[in-house]
Amino acid sequence: MEDNSKNEQAKYAKKTAKKKNSAEGVGDALMKVALGCSVAEVTEEYAEVDGKLKLLKRKKTKKDIPPDLKAVQLILEKQGGGGGISALSDEELEKEKQRLLKLLNGNAEQ
Repeated sequence: MEDNSKNEQAKYAKKTAKKKNSAEGVGDALMKVALGCSVAEVTEEYAEVDGKLKLLKRKKTKKDIPPDLKAVQLILEKQGGGGGISALSDEELEKEKQRLLKLLNGNAEQ
């Protein structure tokens, strides 16, 4: 039975290692943090009895992780390209307006 759990742990470790190395895995993790999630955690305590490890305690807990606003901001910036025009100050908007008007006037004269 111990061999089976070791095999499962090894498979899980390989699967998560592959996912962590990919950009998709990072995006999935960021989305999970942004939306909040529940995590099941198992803590096991072992002791050596007659030269073999014996399970003494197994504690299963479920943790609810609340949504993280910083992760939401990162996702929105990634999708929206940094906020675009709405991120500009009044001065920057006025400069952009003048630049565009000059472009329009230059094209109208030709």
